[in-house]
Amino acid sequence: MNLQSTDFELFGLPPRFALDAGALDVRWKELQRQVHPDKFAAQGAAAQRVAMQWSARINEAYRRLKSPLQRAAYLCELNGAPIDAENNTAMPPAFLMQQMELREALDDAASADDLEQIASQSASLQRDMLSKIEQQTDAEQAWPAAAQSVRALMFLDRLAADIDRRRDALD
Repeated sequence: MNLQSTDFELFGLPPRFALDAGALDVRWKELQRQVHPDKFAAQGAAAQRVAMQWSARINEAYRRLKSPLQRAAYLCELNGAPIDAENNTAMPPAFLMQQMELREALDDAASADDLEQIASQSASLQRDMLSKIEQQTDAEQAWPAAAQSVRALMFLDRLAADIDRRRDALD
């Protein structure tokens, strides 16, 4: 193993958005077994520190690959299209209008049923965006377009988190 490997190389996976989550989980467990610090107890503190570094690197890669949003952003960055969400907030006007309407509906939601309708609409938009990102990355390799779609998915992800907070407030 090489600490400089990409997450995909580390896990022995092709660098694609679509991946087998079960295979990712199995490979994570295999890698963790290989580098668990307890395996290196007899080799001293230095070997255990290295094993802990590897364990942390494996966990970081696993979290990034497990999350569709993080995986998509990572793929874009690997292919020269950084997300740069802090500085690049330009979005298509239709998408922004849709987001404003959903945010207004969320602000106006007075019941659990209202929130469920907004959550359902948001989840549908997220699924559509994930499909679009898969097409842009795996089929078309349209990295700048995929980066913009990832930024849109970030908006949708924040909306979903805000919906969850409103649900919690209603309980």
